[in-house]
Amino acid sequence: MKTANKRPLSPHLQVYKPQLTSVLSILHRATGAALAVGTLLVTYWLTSIAGGEESFNSANAILGSWFGRLVLFFWSWALFYHLSNGIRHLMWDSGFGLDLPTVYKSGKIMVGASLALTILLWLVA
Repeated sequence: MKTANKRPLSPHLQVYKPQLTSVLSILHRATGAALAVGTLLVTYWLTSIAGGEESFNSANAILGSWFGRLVLFFWSWALFYHLSNGIRHLMWDSGFGLDLPTVYKSGKIMVGASLALTILLWLVA
C-alpha cells in the first residue's frame, strides 16, 4: 500500500505576485526567442540581395512597410534588451550587484539603456 505524499506542491506563476526580477527574467527569455525569429527576417533580407534586384525590391517592400519597420523596431529593442541583460548577468557572475537593492537598480538601468539604445539607433539610422 502506497502512502499519500504530504510534501507541498511547488508554487507556480499564478501563486506569486509578479516582481521586477521575475518579469525581467521572463522578458529576457522572450526576447531571446524573438531574436531567433527576427534573425530569420534579417537573413531573408540579406539573402534577397543574392537573389537579384527583383528579390531585393520585394524584401525591401515587406520590411520597409509600416508593419515591417514596427517588427524591426521591436526586434532591435529585443536585441538591446537581451544584450543589456546579458551584461547584467555577467556582472552577477563575477559577484557584483547581487544584493536586492542593486538588483532592482540595475534592472531599471538595464531597461532604460535598452530603450535609449533602441531610440538612438533608429534616430541615427
